[in-house]
Amino acid sequence: MPTTPAPAEGTDETRPAESRSAVRSLLRLWPYVKPVRGRLAVAAVVAVAASCTGLVIPLVLKWIVDGPVADRSTGGVWLGALYLLLLGVAEAVLFGLRRWLVARPLAGVEAAMRADLYRHLQRLPIAFHDRWASGQLLSRGTTDLMLLRLFLAFPLTFLLVNSVTILVGVLIMLAQDWTLGLVLLAPAVPVMIVCWLFEKRYSRVARRAQDQVGDLTTLVEESVLGIRIIKGFGRHRSQALAFRDLSRTLRGTELVKARLLAGIFAAITTLPELAIGAALVLGTVQVADGSLSAGTLVAFLSTALALRWPVESIGFLLAMSQEAATATERYFEVMDAPPESDTAPASGAARASGVGAGLRFDGVRFRYPDAEDDSVPVLDGIDLHIRPGETMALVGATGSGKTTLTALVPRLHEVTSGRITLDGVDITAMPREELRALVAVAFEEPTLFSAGVGENVLMGAPDTAGEADLTRALAVAQADFVHALPDGTDTQVGEQGLSLSGGQRQRLALARAVVGSPRFLVLDDPLSALDVHTEALVEAALRRVLAGTTALVVAHRPSTVLLADRVALLSGGRVTAVGTHPELLRTSAEYAWLMSGRTETTERENR
Repeated sequence: MPTTPAPAEGTDETRPAESRSAVRSLLRLWPYVKPVRGRLAVAAVVAVAASCTGLVIPLVLKWIVDGPVADRSTGGVWLGALYLLLLGVAEAVLFGLRRWLVARPLAGVEAAMRADLYRHLQRLPIAFHDRWASGQLLSRGTTDLMLLRLFLAFPLTFLLVNSVTILVGVLIMLAQDWTLGLVLLAPAVPVMIVCWLFEKRYSRVARRAQDQVGDLTTLVEESVLGIRIIKGFGRHRSQALAFRDLSRTLRGTELVKARLLAGIFAAITTLPELAIGAALVLGTVQVADGSLSAGTLVAFLSTALALRWPVESIGFLLAMSQEAATATERYFEVMDAPPESDTAPASGAARASGVGAGLRFDGVRFRYPDAEDDSVPVLDGIDLHIRPGETMALVGATGSGKTTLTALVPRLHEVTSGRITLDGVDITAMPREELRALVAVAFEEPTLFSAGVGENVLMGAPDTAGEADLTRALAVAQADFVHALPDGTDTQVGEQGLSLSGGQRQRLALARAVVGSPRFLVLDDPLSALDVHTEALVEAALRRVLAGTTALVVAHRPSTVLLADRVALLSGGRVTAVGTHPELLRTSAEYAWLMSGRTETTERENR
C-alpha cells in the first residue's frame, strides 16, 4: 500500500481525489471508542435527559400562568417557583454528571491514539521519515488528537442531544398549537440547505488550515534546532519573513473559516428568529381573540426560545465535526503507511542460504523506493565479503553510495535485489530485533537524546549492561570528559546533545556503538569531528575492539583506513577494487588520488 506523501512546506495540500465523507472518516475512530462506548452512551442518555428536563420548564410556566396567576393564588405561584428551581438544579446536575462521565475515558482514548501513533512512527521505514516533514507528524500527534478528543467530548454527544431536543421541542409546540408550530417549522428546509453547503466548503478549508499548522510547526522546529546557524549567518530577518508568510497564509485560511462560520450563524440565527417573531404576532392575535390561552402562548414561546441554543449550535457543531473528520484523515494517513516488515520479499536467489561466515554482499542493488524504475540505481551489483574478525574500510568519493551501503546492513533501507548475509544467514530472514542486536552502528552525524550521558550510551547495549560496560565504552571512545560534567554520566545533554561539542557528541555515539560488544560493527566515518591527538587515542583503543568483531568502516582519512585489514573502493555505485592500503595505492589510480587528497588536506590542517 503506498504511503501518502507529505505536503510541501508553504503550499496548500490538496485533498485526495476520492475523499471520504466526514461520517466515513469519523467511523474509523470506532476501535478506540469501542472500549468506552458504554460510558459514552450513558453520558449521552444523561445529556438527553438534562436537555429534555429543560423543556419541561415551559410546561410549568403554562401551568403557573393559566392556573395560580389566573386564579390569583399566591401559594400556587410559590409552588410553581419551587418546581422551576428543582428542574433547574436537576438540569445542572445532569449536565455536570455528563461531563464527569466523559472526561476520563476520552483522555484515555487520546492517550491510546497518541501511543499508537508513536509506536507506529518507530516502526515506519526510514524512507517514510525522509519524505515527511517533522512538523506535519508533530501536528498530527498533538493538535489533531486534541481536536478528536474535543469532538468525542462535545459535538459527538450534542449532535444527538440537540437533534432529540429539537424533535421533542417541536412535538411539544405542535401539541400546544399546530398552526404556530408550522410557522416555526417554515425555516427548516432553508437551514438544512445552508448546513449542507457549509459542510462541503468548510471541510476543504479545515483541511487546508490543519496542513498549514503542520508547515508552521516544521518551520518553528527547524528554527529552534538551527538557531546556531541562524545566528551565525545573521538570518534572523529571512527566517522571520518566512514565518510571517506562513503565519499570514494560516491567518487567511482561518479568516475564511471565520467567514463561513459567520455566514451559517447568520442564517441559522436569523431565519428561526423571524419565525419566532411571526409566531409571536400570530399567537398574540389568537390570545386577543380568545382562541388561545395566555399560558399556552407563554409555554409555546418559552419552548421556542429554549430551542434557540440547539438550533444555533448546529453551525459550530458541524464545524468541529468537519475539523475532527479532517484530523482523523490526517491521523490515519500516517497509521495507514505500511511499517517495516520482519521479513522482506525477495527473489529466489536472495532467499537462498548464504555460504561463508562474516558479512557478505552478493549482487546487491539499491534504488530509493520513490525513484523511477528505469533510474540509475544508487548501488549496482555490490559483491563484497568481510571475513569474521576482519575490519573492512569503505572508501569512495562524495556521493558514491558509502552511507547508503552501510544503512543496508541493519535494514534501515531494503535492498532492491541481491542479498546481504551475516554468518551465512540472509538478513531478510531475521527478525529486525534480532538483526539489530547483532549489528551496532555509529553514524557520521551523531544523534543524542534529551537524557543523561549514560542513558544515551547504554541505548546500544542489552538491558543487562551495567556501569562496567559504560565505563569500558567511554574509555574506548576517549569520552572520559563526561566525568568532569556537573553530574557525571547522569548529566542531561539537552536536545540533540547541542550542549556538547561536535567531537564530544561523536565520541558518545561511538561509545554507544561499542558498549554492547556487538558481533558486527558498522561505522560511518566515526572520527571525522575529532582532533588529531584525540583521533590517535581513539584509534588505539578502537583497534582492540575491532579485533574481536567484524566491522565495516566508512573512512575518509588515511589514519582511519589504517585501522582496517583491507580496503574496498566504491565508485559509481560499484566496488571497483579491494585490497590492502599499500596494494590499492599501487594498483588503483582513483584510490591513490583520493588518499593523496586526504593526505594533503590533513597536512594543510596540521600546519
